[in-house]
Amino acid sequence: MRHRTGSGGFAFVCAVTITAGGCTAGDQAPATGQLLLSAPEELALQPIPLPDLSHMTVVVQDQIRQQYSSLTAAISGIEYPGRSNEELSDAYGEMGNLLMAAQFIDAPEVFYLTAQVLAPVDRRWPYYLGHLYKTQGEFTKAEVSFDQALALGVDDVPTMIALGEVHLEQGRPEAAESLFTQVLSVQSGSVWGRVGLGRAALMRQDYAQAVEYLEDALAVDQRAASIHYPLAMAYRGQGEIVKAESHLRQMGIGTVQLDPLMEVMHQSLQSPSIYENEGIQALESGDWEAAAVSFRQGIELAPANPSLRHRLGTALAMMGDERASVAQFEETLRVSPEYPQAHYSLGIVMEGLGRFEEAFHRFSAAVRYEPSYVEARLRLARLLRRLRRLDEARAEYVQAITTDPRLPEAHFGYAMALVGLRRFQEARDRLAEGVTLFPNQPMFPHALARVLAAAPDERVRDGQRAIMLVQELPAELRSFYLGETMAMALAELGRYEEAAAWQRDAMLVAEQEGREDLALRLAVNLRLYERQEPCRIPWLDDEML
Repeated sequence: MRHRTGSGGFAFVCAVTITAGGCTAGDQAPATGQLLLSAPEELALQPIPLPDLSHMTVVVQDQIRQQYSSLTAAISGIEYPGRSNEELSDAYGEMGNLLMAAQFIDAPEVFYLTAQVLAPVDRRWPYYLGHLYKTQGEFTKAEVSFDQALALGVDDVPTMIALGEVHLEQGRPEAAESLFTQVLSVQSGSVWGRVGLGRAALMRQDYAQAVEYLEDALAVDQRAASIHYPLAMAYRGQGEIVKAESHLRQMGIGTVQLDPLMEVMHQSLQSPSIYENEGIQALESGDWEAAAVSFRQGIELAPANPSLRHRLGTALAMMGDERASVAQFEETLRVSPEYPQAHYSLGIVMEGLGRFEEAFHRFSAAVRYEPSYVEARLRLARLLRRLRRLDEARAEYVQAITTDPRLPEAHFGYAMALVGLRRFQEARDRLAEGVTLFPNQPMFPHALARVLAAAPDERVRDGQRAIMLVQELPAELRSFYLGETMAMALAELGRYEEAAAWQRDAMLVAEQEGREDLALRLAVNLRLYERQEPCRIPWLDDEML
């Protein structure tokens, strides 16, 4: 959350004029092209109000006030008499960093501006100002500041990337392409340079070029989750909907750019929320150990924070340390007994261990304490199906659909619960509705085809329609499961020789994939078709999960 400036104290600042093109000392104009600032011969000091800190944690308040006191002491000469302009610039800039790390949206500006006036050849301060303006949506100011920083650090990759991103925000893909091309000429392995070129091509609607750059970026760093969204848009632009949906399911907010200056800024503040955000980014990028370190640092500052402990447990689970992760989840609940995410995580662990009754109580607690917790409700519904408590499962799916009707898993689970209850007409209608609502989810037409092919209710069966549904599925999605469904549909139409041939092919694929158990199960239906008998069991109980 970004914070607006209020009152609550003052430091001193050089008198500066802020314009759309940056700031100047007094009436001095910036040099053409360079846009650099010059330090004034005499400092005209004016008060700077400290923002309202009352909503911040005590730890953060103490750090900001301590830095503020150091700054005012340095300015007045009490602590460091005779300090140089560069030293004062550092003091102002560090104050700006602390406020920016604390997510104040406008308070850092005047501190950075003053630091820039005091040390006009230090690229840090226009660089940080550029990021601040970019956060505010002030892209013209951000462009000027990044230009200033780039003039002081020619070929600096993070600055070129930041300026290229600003050009994209301004709708100037050609200007952005020039910078991202320069990035790759300086740093050929830059993931973000490739992503920038891909985004620029996407903006120009050159979808093939965008796919090429973005796929290349993903090949360089497969953990960079933020690449998946623009790549999905590029595939969608080419009309490749299946690939687009695949990348949309993988999208995330993980960063791909290593920026030392921004790391310095973020690390200037010791805050539970800062450490939590760092840990979340590490989780997004798959660096479980770094995530655990960040969450532990946050816990040192806020030992009663349930979110930090729960996330630490998640990181430990991803590292394979189940015992330690469970201990963190349990400690989370000791501190906050009603924390739903910890109940949910423990439920997943218990279900994985086959302790279904304990898992049931954990998932139930999660939705009791947070009724809109859809992930927990879906997990509870799935567990109830596994336990053959189908009416209860159906009710949970209804609640999930009511909470968020956009979830295909909820609609599909509801239909499968109806299959388990042998309410085949309702199941058929629900699956048909799913085909319409979620046209890119192949589980709906496949399941519908199987119901139409093998439901014991003759009012439901339609072998010809089942065959059409299977044939319409993309070839890359076909497997021995679809082969088995096609065999069921052919047998329903009395085409037993073809059904047996499809079944044998399905068995062969299962054997080639090392699934001897499936091959044995498939042999049961093969014997039916060889006796010229249809199948009247769409799924065995353990298959329906």
